[in-house]
Formats: sequence, structure tokens, C-alpha cells
Amino acid sequence: MSPTATSDNQSIPANLDIDALIVGAGFGGVYNLVQLRKLGLNAKILEAGSDFGGIWYWNCYPGARVDSELPIYQLTMPELYRNWKYKEKYPGWKELREYFHFVDETLDLRKDVYFNSHVKEAVWDSEAGKWTVVTADGKQARTRFLLLCTGIGSSYYVPEIKGLSSFKGVCHHTSRWPHEGVDLRGKRVGVIGTGATGVQVIQEAAPVAGHLTVFQRTPNLALPMKQHPVSPDLQQQMVDDLYPVFFKKRHQTFGGFMYDLVSDKTTFGVSPEERRHHYESIWAEGGFRFWIGNYSDLFTDKAANEEAYAFWRDKVRERIKDSWMKEKLAPMVPPHPFGMKRPSLEQRYYEVFNQSNVTLVDVSETPIEEVTPKGVKTKDGKEYELDVLVLATGFDMVTGGITAIDVKGTDGKPIGEKWKEDGVHTYLGMTVATYPNMFFVYGPQGPTAFCNGPSCLELQGEWIINCIKHMLKHGYATIETDKAAENAWRQIVIDENNKTLLPLAKSWYMGANIPGKRIEPLNYPGGVPAYRKHITDVVEKGYEGFVFKKSGDEITNGMKGLEIKA
Repeated sequence: MSPTATSDNQSIPANLDIDALIVGAGFGGVYNLVQLRKLGLNAKILEAGSDFGGIWYWNCYPGARVDSELPIYQLTMPELYRNWKYKEKYPGWKELREYFHFVDETLDLRKDVYFNSHVKEAVWDSEAGKWTVVTADGKQARTRFLLLCTGIGSSYYVPEIKGLSSFKGVCHHTSRWPHEGVDLRGKRVGVIGTGATGVQVIQEAAPVAGHLTVFQRTPNLALPMKQHPVSPDLQQQMVDDLYPVFFKKRHQTFGGFMYDLVSDKTTFGVSPEERRHHYESIWAEGGFRFWIGNYSDLFTDKAANEEAYAFWRDKVRERIKDSWMKEKLAPMVPPHPFGMKRPSLEQRYYEVFNQSNVTLVDVSETPIEEVTPKGVKTKDGKEYELDVLVLATGFDMVTGGITAIDVKGTDGKPIGEKWKEDGVHTYLGMTVATYPNMFFVYGPQGPTAFCNGPSCLELQGEWIINCIKHMLKHGYATIETDKAAENAWRQIVIDENNKTLLPLAKSWYMGANIPGKRIEPLNYPGGVPAYRKHITDVVEKGYEGFVFKKSGDEITNGMKGLEIKA
């Protein structure tokens, strides 16, 4: 089925009144729809795009692929993983769309999804005990439970650049790349931004472009992906015996991957020879191992971090010919602590800058002054003429998908306004005070950005489904987070963050990539096992920190002796 097909799309009925409404048809939305169905609830999804996939519906730019390796970037339902075979270790966007079509067909999902339904507003009706959800075209739905599965990067960001609209060539943000593609062959291509999307586009554009100009503000401390094809036979051998073990292990490692931080040894607690051997081993295996398979004090000790950076720097500089380019891409002095801005995975990124048809512009030295009809002009007066301008300028990460919706709870105040004024407040990274019966996955103050996506959202999704099951069993009409519990969780996130080197980097982890956004930790940085213990302990203490209501009578279940500790 075509990713843009809409002929069989349902139209939202005028009187849609259901048990549960999910916003987003990516991994989180699909998982929660399936689980809510198992509870016997009438659940539906509203999706802004025209098909399943979440970020993989929107991200179809050249080179777009996931940075989580096989087999963990998938849902762990046996009826799915037993019958699906990926073709590459790190699947690309086309294959991920094929996966979602397979999931749809296997689980008969489409009948419960309304595509082309961009949610703009959600308002809590205290008298009815329901949410009223409104789409951009004015359609409405009523629901008892609201689950926001908007993902980590659904709200794309375009900086205010003078003259941007005047450009006469082709210009697209990577997250709104045309589904039919853009021909870059022989063209003068400019890429603004060198984050993960920038790295991927640059790798694909360089071999075919007539000339490629890269506008870089901060060098990307990218890691080797070590991509390769994967045979169906090998996967089949692993399915029955190894996959269940792998899936269980996801919740036992720091980042929800198959590998983990080394916590029983420190960087300088081993000999230089052993340290070098470890560095070389995880480098050779590739992926994020050099980041979250390294010694754990990389996150907390500046000297340990600099030791890892020196190894990274030397490995990268070996691949770059020009001395000026070496310093721009892998400087002798680290631009920030290694790994405190999310590393990207690359396949041939650094070799690109050895090509004669590639120009690197350091906009930290010569900022972009304006976009002209012909191209990009920098402060030194130089104009780079372009046919295609690619905006790899990122996203309003972690919070943007939620704050893009005008969500109003019991006090009638939009959630985006609250978080802007007072900072992000959640409880357990899944609920927010004054927003009854509202949950979210893979969002703020969860392990989100430090975790493999499906690992995080399945862990949180299971918790949410069990919470709803608990409510149904006991006849509770609503659940709401207590403000004291929310404040305590925010402090836990801040305290855990301050134990690390994360505050020393201006990153989207801290909201620093969006002008005017509050600088604060947006993710729980303590790792998946510690997070899992937090949310499990809350349940074992009778849903400590939550208030339940039943038929108008307040139930103080979980509120007695409230004490949350890091």
C-alpha cells in the first residue's frame, strides 16, 4: 500500500464518544491500541499523517534510517516478530514503513484509525469526566482516557532566517520531505544543520550532488554505524530462542539496548592497555556502544569523558585528509563533553569532506546572514548559490509534540503555557497534575532520549494499561496526579541530571536548541532499570502519588505517607 494512500480512510463520526483515544499512529499508538483492545475498551487513534509509522511516515529524506539495531527496533508481540524479517541491521525508512504495513495487516489496525486528523485541542470536562478532542478541521471526539503518543520528534523546527521565503530553488525541512523525493543529482545542494538528519542527508547527497555546501554550527561527534544486510535465515534461527531473551534484556540495560554501560569498572580503574582494548572492541562493534556501552563514569567524570573523546577524535581524524577540516570536524579540544549531546551514527560521513565537491562553512565563525533568491549569504558577504536547500534544523524535541496541542485540564490552563512558565512537570514521565485520565509515552521526564524507542514505550505502555485495568477493576472513574508527587519527580530528574556532565552541553536534551525554551533536563537520565524500579514501586505502594475518584467520591488511595526518594 502506498504510504500516502487515503482512499480507505475513515471520517471521524460527528458523535464519536469512546473509552480511549490515542493521538499518534507510530509505535506508541499502535502498542497502546492493541493493549486497550485486549481490555475490551473501544479505542481509536487520531493520526495527522495519511498512514501508520509516526516519525517514519514523515521522515523520508535521503538516508533516513533508525539508529537502533536489529532486533530491538520492533514491537515484541510474538505474532509480529515471529513473522517479520528485517533486511538490514539498521532499517531505513522504506523498510520501516513496510514493517508498519505488516503490523497493520496482522493486527487489523486500520479500522480503528482516523488518518489526516491533526489534533489541535483537548479539553477536560469535569462534569462529564471526559476529554473533548478537536482536530484542525473542526471534528470532535469525546473520550474517557486520552493517551498522547506524539513521540520525541513530531514538532519540527525551522529557525527564523532572514529571507528564507525568498529562495527560488527547492527548499524542504527534512521532516517534511516530499514522498515522491527530490532529485539531487548534479544539483548545488546546501544543508543547514549537522545533527542526525543532517549527517544522513550529507552522506547521501555528497556522491550525487554537483556541489554540496554544509553549514555547520557544532561538529557532530558521530559514531560508526557498522551497517550490513541481515539474512532471513539468520533471523529465523534467532527468533525462537534468542529474541525472547533479547526483549527481556531491554529493560535490564541503561538504554534499553542489548549492551550496557560498564559499571563495575572505571575508566582509570583499569590499565591503559585494558582501557584501550575495551575502546577498540566497542568501536569495532559499532552503534552506540562507544557511548552507552562504555565505562559509566563517561557520564559523570570530566577526565574520563575527555579520555573517551581523545580516542574518538583520533579515530575520526585518521579519516580526514585536510588539516583545517580535521579541526572543524574533530577538534583537538572537545566542543562539549562527549555524549552529552546525542551522538549520531554514520557510515561514511567523514570521508564526504575529503571530496572536492564538498564545502564546509563554520557558521559559528561566519553566521548565516540571510537566504537570498539564489542561495545562502553569510556574514562575511559570501553568497553560496544553491539549487536545493535542505533544512536539517531539528525539532522541538521531547515536549513539542505535546505542547503543540492546546491541552487544558481541570484549571483550564494550556499545558504548553504551564511548562513555559514553570518548567516541565510530570509524574513518572507519564502523567501531569490537573490533567485527569491523561497519559503519555516516550515523552518528557521519562528515559526517552537515552533509550531505544520501543523499549521505552512498551515499558511505559504496559504500566499505563495496567493502571487503567486497575481502575476498571475497582470502579474508579478518574485518576489524577498529586501535585506534590509531580514536584518530587521533577526534583528527582533534576538531581539525577546534575550528577552528570549533561548540563555542560547546549543540547536538545536540555531544550537548548529552541530559542526561548527553558533550559532544563527533559529526560530522566538514571537509566531504564532505575526508572523501571521507580514506576514499579509506585504501584506496589498502592499507586502512591495518585488520586482516584469513583462516582464523585474522592479516594485517597496511594496518598497516605507520600514520600518519593531518588
